[in-house]
Amino acid sequence: MTARTATAVHPSKSVLVAAWAAPVMVIGKFGLLSGIPIAVVLVASLRKGRSKALRWWSGALTVAYATPLTMWLTGPSEAPSLSKYMDTPTTAVLAATGVATAIAHQVVRRRTTDK
Repeated sequence: MTARTATAVHPSKSVLVAAWAAPVMVIGKFGLLSGIPIAVVLVASLRKGRSKALRWWSGALTVAYATPLTMWLTGPSEAPSLSKYMDTPTTAVLAATGVATAIAHQVVRRRTTDK
């Protein structure tokens, strides 16, 4: 693996921070704002990442976030925020997917720095 390929796969520190910020924000009841780090992770994995695993995990996180967001916006819910709309299992699934995505980014980062 050349140095150029290693840096292309290597997630930046800001993407890694965004990956860890997403589940923390979901658990901290900042559901709608957690879309910002999720978007950062998705865009970075699609633009720079050559790792298919990072793309899959970022896509799974985006789908896990977009599903309750779409249901909240289009449904007959009277919940004032996304966090209040999401029940405990939905919050747990979104947070777990966020943690799994962050771990995947951490593993890829660690593997590329070890080489």
